[in-house]
Amino acid sequence: MEYTTLGSTGMDVSKICLGCMSFGSGQDWMLDEDESRELIERAIELGITFFDTANVYSAGESESILGDVLADYDREEFVVASKVRFPGASDHRNAAGLSRKTIEQELEASLDRLGLDTLDLYQIHRWDYDTPIETTMRALDDAVRRGQVRHLGASSMWAHQFLEARRVSEREGLAPFETMQNLYHLAYREEEREMYPVCEADDVGTMPWSPLGAGYLARPHEEFRTTTRADHEVENAGVPYHEFPASEAINERVRELADEYGVTMAQIALAWQFQNENVTAPIIGTSSDDHLEEAVEALELSLSSSDVDYLEEPYEPVPVYGHD
Repeated sequence: MEYTTLGSTGMDVSKICLGCMSFGSGQDWMLDEDESRELIERAIELGITFFDTANVYSAGESESILGDVLADYDREEFVVASKVRFPGASDHRNAAGLSRKTIEQELEASLDRLGLDTLDLYQIHRWDYDTPIETTMRALDDAVRRGQVRHLGASSMWAHQFLEARRVSEREGLAPFETMQNLYHLAYREEEREMYPVCEADDVGTMPWSPLGAGYLARPHEEFRTTTRADHEVENAGVPYHEFPASEAINERVRELADEYGVTMAQIALAWQFQNENVTAPIIGTSSDDHLEEAVEALELSLSSSDVDYLEEPYEPVPVYGHD
């Protein structure tokens, strides 16, 4: 395992962040409690210290499962991140959004499920157009001052929104967003235009979600929808990666390099992430020990500059996706 510093937080984290959306119930591809424990424990054996979950993942089950497993270890070894914006274990009129009421009640619930007094990183799970950002930042700052949260982060949004939030924090003397969890992979690179320059200028740690494009970069183009997870992403989340003009060409080049290096397509796509100056630690969500081990092995794979150019060359601008 390799480790890095998460932006201005100063926290050391593994260069792989384990995404915990697959822990719990609700979908055929999710892992039950025993299966989740096995995967989390394997991640720890492999040196992963960074975990990302959310109150909305399996209505809080993901947080409970992660908390139960980490309780058997030295808690201080790990960096745990969770998110707020969508309903958690209960769904009512104030269960969603980024109002003070929602943030405070959902944070308490998340801490309880995780078995923590303090959360290392608390992120807003998208922008809330119904709540003034100053209200949200004040509520989050109070959580930091109470000692319930150490650092704050945001997720997929427009760069101007992220800058507005940071301006409010600077003007009012509030804790700022120090991380950005956004969508970024070989077939979707729109974040390079505005968001990543902002993050670089302000030393914001970046945690791309879906670094394999919901599995699109892990198998040949024509086989994308052969898995339950991929089919779910297309039908329910409207994942468009496989339909972008240059996607098939990018997919084919990933496959070519995988054959050349004698590795999997997923390892080529992840090696591109690990060598990317825009990326601190990609969030890798998996339900397989084998795929997790492959991801760790990809840290040892070094792509040449010509390989990187070859993978990136076909890319064309695409519609912005992932902000809602």
